[in-house]
Amino acid sequence: MKLHEALDISLKAVDREIENMVKFDRDVPNSSQLAKSIIELVRSGGKRVRPLMVIVGSRFGPAPDEQKIWRLAAAAEFIHAASLIHDDIIDDSPVRRGQKAMHMKLGVSGALHVGNYMSARVIELISVYSADRDKYAYDLTALATTQLCLGEYQQLAHLYDYDVTIEQYLEKSKNKTAQLMAACLQIGAQASGADAETAELLYAFGEKLGMSFQIRDDVLDFTQSAEKLGKPAGSDLRSGQVTLPVLFALQDERLAPRIRAITAASPAAEADAVVAAIQASGALEQTERLSRRYLGEAQEIIGRLAHYPAHRDLQALLDYFGGRDQ
Repeated sequence: MKLHEALDISLKAVDREIENMVKFDRDVPNSSQLAKSIIELVRSGGKRVRPLMVIVGSRFGPAPDEQKIWRLAAAAEFIHAASLIHDDIIDDSPVRRGQKAMHMKLGVSGALHVGNYMSARVIELISVYSADRDKYAYDLTALATTQLCLGEYQQLAHLYDYDVTIEQYLEKSKNKTAQLMAACLQIGAQASGADAETAELLYAFGEKLGMSFQIRDDVLDFTQSAEKLGKPAGSDLRSGQVTLPVLFALQDERLAPRIRAITAASPAAEADAVVAAIQASGALEQTERLSRRYLGEAQEIIGRLAHYPAHRDLQALLDYFGGRDQ
């Protein structure tokens, strides 16, 4: 069963709300390249994990405002999609969801224009919630967006930096991935009138899931087939991203010098050999254990929210994150 089905949420309704963010912008003609590019991006696929998390969070409050919840859900996906456009430019990734990445279609300047518009459009829509009691809505545009940028900067600042610590890696992963997921659950709860303790528990749950998600993603970069990834295994290392599997592999004194020798100028065959050595080491298993530890901590939080019927939705999210493709 797909995630949105397990949560009993219409993915078509989510997509329609996301598309409405640009369709109802009077300053952007529907026939413009900007509007067409965003609609094409929305229709290219995606599991909509973040908007689904907003909606799940809203099920923990007594008075959900459906229009507000769905707008916040759409805003969350807009922020995520904009970050993917920028990610692909920074990483020079040619493919996104099996299609040409935005910057391959429009050029870097055109893709930046689309990503920047999407971020600004979120601010414009969320600004209607300006009352003090609704200030939490700004977490999507202020905290979450700022942390995404900070996470990207931290990643860029440590390219081919084999002295980066595990703590620095975890901080980057929290900023780049986990905090937006956590904010989605929390904001959904706050928008439906949930009490502060419940909203904070949902934030903690989302952060645990997000950390597990990012760590698992770093494992998949080494374990999935090139056909499924759309790029060679170990592409993060080849592009200078020192992820958790690499950090664990660096603890092997025999393997560390070979890893440290990898630079932007390294021949493909040399990178291939190092990737294979990391795959054969125990680094991936160590990384998996940490991912599972975060999932275990998230499971404990579900137990603390078991008096809410919607705790079953949290379980569906955890089962989804814990059962991602090998």
